[in-house]
Amino acid sequence: MKILFTKNIDLSTISKELGEDISVDCVEVIKTKPILISPFDLKNYSLIFTSVNGVASFFKNRFKPNENFTAKNYNKIYCVGEKTKKALRKHGFGTFKVLRNADALSRFIIGHCQHEQFLHFCGNLAINVLDKELPLQNIKYKKITIYNTEEINPLIPEKYHAAVFFSPSGVRSFAKQNSLEDMKLFSIGETTSGELRNYTHKNIFTSEENTLSSIFELIRQEIVSKL
Repeated sequence: MKILFTKNIDLSTISKELGEDISVDCVEVIKTKPILISPFDLKNYSLIFTSVNGVASFFKNRFKPNENFTAKNYNKIYCVGEKTKKALRKHGFGTFKVLRNADALSRFIIGHCQHEQFLHFCGNLAINVLDKELPLQNIKYKKITIYNTEEINPLIPEKYHAAVFFSPSGVRSFAKQNSLEDMKLFSIGETTSGELRNYTHKNIFTSEENTLSSIFELIRQEIVSKL
């Protein structure tokens, strides 16, 4: 049984999670690069992060959120996914609200945060759910592109029993030169699955959470337990 992971993951971790009977290749299908911008005053803004790369690039540019909750103009931080939350925590910052995906975050903001104004620190290929929906509700929202994602479009001649995808841009990059047929397809979260459905009518196994542990659990259920 051979599985393709479309990003680099520590092979010892995969072996520990999936066992020795699974053969695995990891191929990067996208690459990211921070954009250097001059940090500016974040006063009166709530901050949105939808990726680990967004967090890394934000702090690389030496932005300094105010997380003193007793201060009048502290920055509320909203994020998508547990990995993004952990990345913020590594820099010493907590989160006001963590949602599973951009759709859920959009619904929460529209329902509970009408009077806040938002800065979204993201990549050039970030999905446009927030900038489409929030302005329609007269919510002040601005996207700050802080890193670039490049789709590598690798040609992968090897045949696999299954492939695992981690982002919409990763799906597009892979699908440019490779078929999605004749493989089981695993996706980390509904947003990535939505992109896969643009390229195939096959059933897509979608993890409940946007985490590696959740995708490993799904693979164990659908593949490892049936070997």
